[in-house]
Order: sequence, then C-alpha cells, then structure tokens
Amino acid sequence: MTSVITLLTDYGLEDGFVASCHGVIVGIAPQARIIDVCHLVPAGDIRRGAAILAQTLPYLPAGVHIAAVDPAAACTRRSVAVEAGQRVFIGPDNGLLSWAVLASGGARAAYEITNEELFLAPVSPTFHGRDIYAPVAAHLCAGRKPADLGPEVALDRLLQLPAPTARLGQDTAEGEVLSLDRYGNVQLSVTAGDLASLGIRVGDTLAVSMGRRQVTVPFRDTYAAVPPGTLVAFTDSAGMVSVAVNSGDAAQRLGLPPGAHVRLGRVAGG
Repeated sequence: MTSVITLLTDYGLEDGFVASCHGVIVGIAPQARIIDVCHLVPAGDIRRGAAILAQTLPYLPAGVHIAAVDPAAACTRRSVAVEAGQRVFIGPDNGLLSWAVLASGGARAAYEITNEELFLAPVSPTFHGRDIYAPVAAHLCAGRKPADLGPEVALDRLLQLPAPTARLGQDTAEGEVLSLDRYGNVQLSVTAGDLASLGIRVGDTLAVSMGRRQVTVPFRDTYAAVPPGTLVAFTDSAGMVSVAVNSGDAAQRLGLPPGAHVRLGRVAGG
C-alpha cells in the first residue's frame, strides 16, 4: 500500500483537531507522507467537500484519502472504505466520497469500517476523524488490506451525492452553482467546453440569468482582465466556468448559494 495519506475536513485551523489526526497517523505509520487537502470546508458542507476532493484528485498521488465532513451524528451513519483505481477513500457514507470515487474510475470494492482492533480506544462519538479514519488509514499505509476493515458493502448501497446538473440548449448552457470559494468566486457546473460548443469564446459577453434576474458579464481569461469591482466570468483551474468580482465577492453581490440554477448565453454583438 502507498505511503501517501491525504486529509480533507471541515475541522478548521483554530484548534488541535488536524494536528491530532496527524499525530495518530505518524504514531502508527511513521513512514506516511501526509498531504492536507483542505481543512476549511464550511462546517457540514458535503457538496463543497466533495467538489474540492474531486477537483484536487488529479494532482494528488495515489494513496489513502481521508474525507471527514459530516453534519450528522456519527452514530447515525456508517463509515466506509471505498477502493477506486489505485486509491482508497475513507469517510462517512454520506455522499462525500462519491464524486472523487467517480473521478477515479468508479468503485471496485467497498467495506464498512467495523474492525475495532484498528481504532483508537475509546472512540469518541464526535471525532471519528481522529479515532477511526486516521488510525485505519495509517494501518492501510502500514500494510493492512481494505478487506481487513470490515464486511464488504454492495456498491449500489453506497450513498451517492447527486451529480451537478448541466444541460446544453440551442443557444444557452444551464447549470447550477457548484461551490463558492473563500474569495467569493462562484463556480458553476458548466465547463469551458460547454460554452465553446455554443460558439462562446473568451472576449464575448455573457448573459447570466438567475431566476428573474439577469446580468451581463464579460467572459475573459482571468478576473484581473477587468477593472476592480467589476463582474467577470472566466475558466477556473478546474476547467469550470466561474463568476467573480475583481477584488470583490461575487457570491455576496449576486446572492447565489450552492445549488442555485444559472443559465448562460452569449449577448448578441457582445
């Protein structure tokens, strides 16, 4: 098994939660290389956590990937390990892992994590990241097999987060707000390829419709291509269309929460 373990959580950086997970891992598998993907996922925001993990995955080495974002009480859902490609994903069975698993080629096996010999004792009912996910990942890194973690789970019984919607019409692309980042950029489920198929190119002007509201937004290479305070659409580092405000907060200005429906089209002559 690989020596790489990645961590994605909503634990924040103000407390010792992340450090304790690191400590547990190194105590069991001193050779482990730990990569912190993100610990500032908004508390309980499964969609944001799923999007970050799936979009970061192409740049991560194959390894054991811990994800801990769960608004529910730990005792109300199971913990799972999912094998996909050369990777193993560990976390709650709440859909958080599903987009990353799909991006890895789909699940080939899954196990409910029940082998208490691999846990810290006692297990806190509120900190499975430290007491279950971290030691289990470390044991995998040290040579244990995913099948050692517990009984196999039927793949069709894993909870799937609904895929982001995107639909192309004759002249428009319809999608949803996929996520909001710390800069207030609004990432949409529409790709640059979707716009290109409609003949929309960098330099055009987009009509962005949000329910009954519509704004016109220049489509540029980067948010810095427009004056400060100006709305702009661009292709972000994940290949998705994002709306931003140069030196501002597009999410706040537009009032767009995750999941909001958005329609994009080219402004004639724009």
